[in-house]
This record gives sequence, C-alpha cells and structure tokens, in this order.
Amino acid sequence: HEEIEKKVKEIIVSSLDLEDVAPSDIDTEAPLFGDGLGLDSIDALELGMAIKREFGIVFSKNPAENKMIFRSVKSLAEYIGGHPQ
Repeated sequence: HEEIEKKVKEIIVSSLDLEDVAPSDIDTEAPLFGDGLGLDSIDALELGMAIKREFGIVFSKNPAENKMIFRSVKSLAEYIGGHPQ
C-alpha cells in the first residue's frame, strides 16, 4: 500500500491546491478532516473526484462508509488497494 499512499498524498496536495503542504508532510495515519489535515466537505468531493479519475474507483453511496474510507491516507489507500481497477 506504500505506493498507493504516496500517490494519494500527491493527489491530496495537487487536487486541493495545498500550497504550504508537501506530500511528505501528510501523516499517513492522521485524520484528513477536523484536527488532522483540516479538510472540509468540499475538499472531500474534490478529493473523491480526483481519486476516481486517477484510480477508477467508485465510492459508496453510504455517507457513513465514505466517512470511514476518507478517515486517513491509510484508510483511503487500503480501500483503493482492495478495489483493483
């Protein structure tokens, strides 16, 4: 999952225009929302679309499930890794 985690971090930085953040600055286990990276619901939509474009992944219609998937870079990478293109 390391390669996927690295790619997810790059997508987060590029798709959300995080000028002061390098992919290596993002903690793999830290929450993406709230106290962690501090993303919001608009960021989640943009990130979801960028991940879909890059990996061809379709996310659940269930908000609770998506909340778990988007919890951290690690959970996102595990989801992507479990859903081959």
